[in-house]
Amino acid sequence: MADDLCAVAHFLYEAGTLKHARRTGWWMAGVRDPESVAEHSWRTSLIASVIATLEGADPARAAYLAVWHDTQETRTGDVNYLGKKYSTEADPQAVTADQVAGMPEVLAAAVRELVAEYEAKESREAVCARDADKLECMLQGIEYKAQGYENAQRWIDNSRGRIVTETGQRLADELLSQGSLDWLRTALGEKQA
Repeated sequence: MADDLCAVAHFLYEAGTLKHARRTGWWMAGVRDPESVAEHSWRTSLIASVIATLEGADPARAAYLAVWHDTQETRTGDVNYLGKKYSTEADPQAVTADQVAGMPEVLAAAVRELVAEYEAKESREAVCARDADKLECMLQGIEYKAQGYENAQRWIDNSRGRIVTETGQRLADELLSQGSLDWLRTALGEKQA
């Protein structure tokens, strides 16, 4: 059993590199120190569970899909939309197959299935996870804009336009109607401006 966990251990170290991999699209908006891929994936997973619950889908499955949705970026980097115009996009399923090679087959098959489901965009949970990805980008844009990065508006608008679930759309509208620190004012019992 220890031998077949060697590849799993390697992957866990590999996955840790996502804590340092920056989301490169934000550099074009002028953000000097953008969030990491791991930070994005964590909140995307949380949002996926929220959307799925409210959409009547399986929240655990949606979060599971979301947590794995960008793991290929350990090998490809975070290629933003402009970069994708000039480079051949790596197939997420092929990258995943390489990443899980040598792992116990039950685990490798589960991860390959997750990535295939996310990429197919057909299951309710995959749709919720994909909406969560867009909603998280929009939310991050709102936060960056509140920090003075006015160019983040493009990401806010583009992300909002790609959300398809009713819950995702309603949540996007609610997020857009609030300030990024309204939650803190409410928690402290302060009156809203």
